[in-house]
Amino acid sequence: MPQISPKVKTMSLSPSSQRPRFLLDENVDRALEKFLKSNGFDTSYAPKGFSNGKLAEFSRLEKLVLVTNDDDFTNSELYTKDSVFSIVLLRIPQKDPEALLKAFSRMLKEVEEFEGYLIELTKEKSETFPLPTWTKYKFPK
Repeated sequence: MPQISPKVKTMSLSPSSQRPRFLLDENVDRALEKFLKSNGFDTSYAPKGFSNGKLAEFSRLEKLVLVTNDDDFTNSELYTKDSVFSIVLLRIPQKDPEALLKAFSRMLKEVEEFEGYLIELTKEKSETFPLPTWTKYKFPK
């Protein structure tokens, strides 16, 4: 499977940038939804039972940043810039909502562009990786 290389540039939230809109996967703690809504972010939960493919498609069509704990979204052959708008991959235990909210708040100040990126969020930092712009070519038999 191809590897995604990290984007090294540090970003800062500028007043002119458009506010991101979030789609929370069903595996994300509800405390994040409350936090985002209380800070004026358009936020919704994915319908229960939506497949990863449907989540990615909905994210792309509606220009929503998909927030998830699901490692499947790191598959660069399935989730490209053409198949999903943006992904925030949470690497913070769901039993620690305080750490989640602190890290998410920090990320919102650091990241100015979400579209076309996978952002891996830990307690200590966020790393931004460009989503690949290609899909695997299947040769005819």
